[in-house]
Amino acid sequence: MMMSLRTLALAAALVAATPALAADVEAGRKKVQEVCAACHGQDGGTPTTPEYPKLAGQYPDYLAKALRDYKSGQRKNAIMAGMAAGLTDKDIENVSEFFYRQPGNLSSRY
Repeated sequence: MMMSLRTLALAAALVAATPALAADVEAGRKKVQEVCAACHGQDGGTPTTPEYPKLAGQYPDYLAKALRDYKSGQRKNAIMAGMAAGLTDKDIENVSEFFYRQPGNLSSRY
């Protein structure tokens, strides 16, 4: 019984903390305007050329991992390495969530 109460209390604490850990979509939008929009478009769904991927609607965990990998050099692309270098962990979380919330059709490039 005691273990169940501890487990329940821990679960409740984690749920209560979730909003504090949530991404800031508005901050993500602002960072996208500063860093990403020139190539991927204002909403991530209208890239400036077919070589740049659509990001609108993409899963945030995928985007965050890709950005972290560009930043660390694990994923290679000179342009993206430069763009990701200036992003903080919070920026990456916010940008990833912003793109995720944009309507997108990932089944085609244009």
